[in-house]
Amino acid sequence: MSKKLRAGIIGATGMVGQRFITLLDNHPYFEISVLAASASSSGKLYKDAVAGRWKMKEEIPEYVANMVVLNAADIEEVKKNADFVFCAVDMSKDEIKKLEEAYAKAELPVVSNNSANRWVEDVPMVIPEINDGHFAVIDSQRKRLGTKKGFIAAKPNCSIQSYVPALNPLMEYGIKAVCATTFQAISGAGKTFKTFPEIVDNVIPYIGGEEEKSEKEPLKIWGSVENGKIVSAVSPAISAQCVRVPVSDGHLAAVSVSFERKPTKEQILKAWEDYKGEPQKLGLPHAPEQFITYYDEPNRPQTGLDRDIYGGMGVTVGRLREDNIFDYKFICLSHNTLRGAAGGAVLTAELLYKKGYLD
Repeated sequence: MSKKLRAGIIGATGMVGQRFITLLDNHPYFEISVLAASASSSGKLYKDAVAGRWKMKEEIPEYVANMVVLNAADIEEVKKNADFVFCAVDMSKDEIKKLEEAYAKAELPVVSNNSANRWVEDVPMVIPEINDGHFAVIDSQRKRLGTKKGFIAAKPNCSIQSYVPALNPLMEYGIKAVCATTFQAISGAGKTFKTFPEIVDNVIPYIGGEEEKSEKEPLKIWGSVENGKIVSAVSPAISAQCVRVPVSDGHLAAVSVSFERKPTKEQILKAWEDYKGEPQKLGLPHAPEQFITYYDEPNRPQTGLDRDIYGGMGVTVGRLREDNIFDYKFICLSHNTLRGAAGGAVLTAELLYKKGYLD
């Protein structure tokens, strides 16, 4: 059996950092070796650093609870005990970009949950089942950074991971335009109902910066690698509205789509059913057996019922029907802190591991 790689979690005390801990506990490829956070948590036992702030349903693993939290800024100390790191820090974009590059230049590959480096041309922003070919730019990124091993790979925004997986198998029909409205859980803001009382019995029709990400990030996902850089696709046109709703976990999207060559409903359903990406082909630990699951019931998918399919890593779709303005419309759903955040980053790391980028 191969020796497990040592994984550091930077931003370990936040909600996404906590989720990383639950996903990496007893992982077949990786072991949690370092926890790092802000200076205010540095030097504390992890259980003390998150006292009153642990938001996961699972208990903190005992060995993690008694680990001493390091200062995320002390890269050399982190490097002593880690082969690569996951990053989910709460800082300004400029600070995050500088920190992640510093880790990469210290020869620690970074799998980032943050948005700061998503638009750097030689940083792959990956949904593992869709655009793992973008890992090809890592060699160019290493040349730019002057590294042999270190690099940054980013996970896309959680909002797009409900509907982009459903659209991707249909790209062969020439998607012209997409209108997507996302109904996003409060955990996407790092909140619980206890810490976000204003959301109870309420809907907030604004999430700062989310609509721009939802409209532009899919185009990088569907882009091409040219001369060591990722060039974004120019189409389809995407119009997005993002709404915060009183749900703990799960981002649901109402999507309308137009095609250059309109497929039949049967062709769409078959495309969803048959679609498999590299994670499914390789049988990665966090890969859902079925990437896209369609429900025939008219009232599915439902956030509370369906967000946890395949451990929260699957995408569910329902209500496919013709549209009066577009060609078709449907509803889709993903778990925002699993598929959309820490789980997506762990699956990305598993694929990087299998492809040899973490050696």
